Amino acid sequence: MSRRSVFLLGLVLALAGMSGTARAAETVTRFEAHGSGSANLVIASVTDLDFMRPLISAFQQGNPGVAVTYIEDTSNNLDASVSGACADRTFYADLVISSSIAQQVRLVNGGCARVIGSPVLTSLPDWAQWRGELIGLTYEPAVMVYNKAAFAEDGPPRSRFDLIDLMRQSGKLNGRIATYDIEDSGVGYLFAFQDSTEASTWGRLIEGFGRNSVATFCCSSSVIDRVADGRAFIGYNVLGSYALSRAEKDPRIGVILPTDYTLVLTRAGYIPREARDATAARAFLELALSPQGRAILDGETRLLTPLSGPAALAQLGEDGEPALRPIPLSPALLVSLDRAKRARFLSQWRKSVTPPTP
Repeated sequence: MSRRSVFLLGLVLALAGMSGTARAAETVTRFEAHGSGSANLVIASVTDLDFMRPLISAFQQGNPGVAVTYIEDTSNNLDASVSGACADRTFYADLVISSSIAQQVRLVNGGCARVIGSPVLTSLPDWAQWRGELIGLTYEPAVMVYNKAAFAEDGPPRSRFDLIDLMRQSGKLNGRIATYDIEDSGVGYLFAFQDSTEASTWGRLIEGFGRNSVATFCCSSSVIDRVADGRAFIGYNVLGSYALSRAEKDPRIGVILPTDYTLVLTRAGYIPREARDATAARAFLELALSPQGRAILDGETRLLTPLSGPAALAQLGEDGEPALRPIPLSPALLVSLDRAKRARFLSQWRKSVTPPTP
């Protein structure tokens, strides 16, 4: 067997001991153990494999007898899978890592996780952990991505106020703005909901999106691709890890930390109650926040960590130190998942972003 094999969902279900309906978005990658041993760490995540591969490699170097199975899915699909496994008290994964942190907090509060019990918790700020069961592994800003050629003359908007003014004053951005489909993306919905509570610009912002025929997508990579090739001039609320990593390789795009405020997400991990190898899962979390792991996350992937991220992002602010606002791991996130509130919020989004044709 090759060191890395990608299977369809049917194999994922077999490995995880589940049954259900196949969903094309879910894939699994198997990293065979380097040495003798029968241990298998199963990680379920929404993070692109290319971003996790260096960490997995480092983990296996230190744990040569452990194979790693990496399940990758969209945030809402992953939430459905782990929620179902928790309700049925069945195994799905040894470690769950997601950027959709409101869903993560809900699962932990619902008794789906076990106490991590690691000294690494003492090194984290309070906002980046919850109940000793959920910990923040990354430090990722929500940024604006722009096409450099499109703004070569006047420069890009640096804040939400600038973006709103540009959407009102000219037709330059008509059909040229891209962002998340917040009904499809868990992290996109989280960023949007946080925006609505952070400042008074939210209503004007989404009205501007509607007037300028914003295009919406499931994932950061799709938005960045569109900005890079010029189909869009601005990508709004893109995950900074993906944007910064791409910008270092692609001279067509630039990245802005909005000067009015910059939301910061910590991609969070927990060990499910039914984990088969909690020891290996705990070791992986400890590696991620160790000096070796921080060097990996601060490097090419630009995921950063709660320990090193603030200083790293401070160096990126072109207009002074950015106004960083980390989103705490706390029950306050559950407000965004309330069914009635979510329905009202999405109704407002639809009415503003896709107004009826006159």
